[in-house]
Amino acid sequence: MFLAPFGVLFAAMYAVPVGYAIVESLHKMQRSGLGLTPPKRVYAGFENYTKALHDDALWHGVGRVLLFGAIQVPVMLGLALVLALLLDAKSARLKGFFRTAYFLPYAIPGVVATILWAFLYMPRSSPVVSMLDAVGLPSDFLGEDAVLWSIANVVTWTWTGYNMLVIYSALQAIPQELYEAAELDGCGPWRTAWRIKVPLVAPAIALTTVFSVIGTLQLYTEPRVLRPLTSSLDADYTPIMSAYHKAVENNDYGQGAAVSVLLALGTCVLSFAVLKISARLTNGRSSL
Repeated sequence: MFLAPFGVLFAAMYAVPVGYAIVESLHKMQRSGLGLTPPKRVYAGFENYTKALHDDALWHGVGRVLLFGAIQVPVMLGLALVLALLLDAKSARLKGFFRTAYFLPYAIPGVVATILWAFLYMPRSSPVVSMLDAVGLPSDFLGEDAVLWSIANVVTWTWTGYNMLVIYSALQAIPQELYEAAELDGCGPWRTAWRIKVPLVAPAIALTTVFSVIGTLQLYTEPRVLRPLTSSLDADYTPIMSAYHKAVENNDYGQGAAVSVLLALGTCVLSFAVLKISARLTNGRSSL
């Protein structure tokens, strides 16, 4: 009885949309004649999945976000860990101010943050580009080779503070007696951080890693906002953009739903693998 509200919300917000997407992925709109009659919705079996699995543009998008995650996620979580350790240091001052300052970018909506950074990326409006050009370092932050990392910069700027707060909260739960014992044993600040703090916040780091991997595979807002500003971003730049392009812009909901279902399955498998690897590394480090 107490779980009924949760069950209703879970069914309405999760189970029903997922089930609807699966049903849509097994159907297609069939048009006949000269297009003068309305298209019919017919059962297509796994045809939409077959087309999705043979879509080169979709696979390029998958490879792109995997490369993005392999570099951006470690950099972002490394920064978050360092900032959390600095805030937790005994000698740290103005902790409240810096905690708020680090977290503030997360409070800015992703669309607004991307527009703000876009002004710094566009050659005609960016003082950064002008300064680099003045010293003989021409740069094109929205060029084909750089735009993925320009997006990574926006994502890192937005989410580092959030992950820092999760890790910092875990640091606050460590008993002070451990620090006192380490100090009596002659451990300095760096050794205490590496030998005590980092292993004890490893579950929080694993949690933020899983969340970051899921967020990486769902990358959409930043490339979608930057797309009108550069020709380096096509409609299938990321898997989510590809699903939107097929479903809304091409009016092929079955194909878009198939891409979404495949992406959800891939996200579940990758998240589970990251969780198992993180648990193994955490247990291995704890046994040292």
